[in-house]
Amino acid sequence: MRVRRDDGARAARAVAVAAVVLVLTAACGDAAPDVTPDAPPVTSPAVTLPAPTGVGTATHDVAGPPAGAVVDYQLGGGYPPAAGIGGVVRDVTDVPEPGMWSGCYVNGFQTQPAEREAWLADHPDLVLRDDDGEPVIDPGWPDELLLDTSTAEQRAAIAGVVGAQVTACAERGFDAVELDNLDSWTRSDGRLTEDGAVDLAARLVAVGHAAGLAVGQKNAPDLGTRGRDEAGFDFAVAEECLQYDECAAYTDVYGDAVVDIEYEADDWSGVCADPQRPTSTILRDRDLRTPDDDGYVLETC
Repeated sequence: MRVRRDDGARAARAVAVAAVVLVLTAACGDAAPDVTPDAPPVTSPAVTLPAPTGVGTATHDVAGPPAGAVVDYQLGGGYPPAAGIGGVVRDVTDVPEPGMWSGCYVNGFQTQPAEREAWLADHPDLVLRDDDGEPVIDPGWPDELLLDTSTAEQRAAIAGVVGAQVTACAERGFDAVELDNLDSWTRSDGRLTEDGAVDLAARLVAVGHAAGLAVGQKNAPDLGTRGRDEAGFDFAVAEECLQYDECAAYTDVYGDAVVDIEYEADDWSGVCADPQRPTSTILRDRDLRTPDDDGYVLETC
């Protein structure tokens, strides 16, 4: 995970999540208001989990990114797709694009900034702790806490909570979900392992498949075939795989089912001419702004 939404997008999500909490609090009274929440908060009941199977034994009919389509990365807010765009990825608090393949962003392995206190209050045992008992933060994103994937019991409980977000994507009409921060074990100072991450991924993939969603691996190129064969991922979302010479690590496993987002390119025509680039390669501004915002960037090949 190298880039995340800007402060404005984070603030918008914070408002949405806060509104959900208020709705749920009011619903405890005699009459619940007729309001549809934007997305399930971490206080929502855990989902019933299907057994993780991995792609080797799973039977599922799901739709990854359309072959040959270019997918726009719209985590900062949805907007009408530009000409030539054949799919979008949007936040779980957003809605899919009508008539177009739509992926749904879920933070599967860390807490979202607006949900940090809810995790600490309602699921404190699922947050990774250091030797002093303090929550372990992502050093690059200090408003996010790592979830504790160290034991099977912990992973099952996390999957029950995060799985509600995954099923929310299906209920909203999304075709797929991408699970961010799969590589959180690399930022845990040795407290977490790749095996634990793969196991939690398999549990969340099983939830997605049971809901009719394709599920995408986010970054973590060093997984090799484990993401596909053990976790059961159907496609990959890679950030800057050309910048870091990692694209083959994804395309060798997922073929054309790879969505690449680049954030820096002095020679975009050269990027487009690179034989290593996935078919769906776009250039976006790092803050993932909308077209109405200053600094918005979207280039396709």
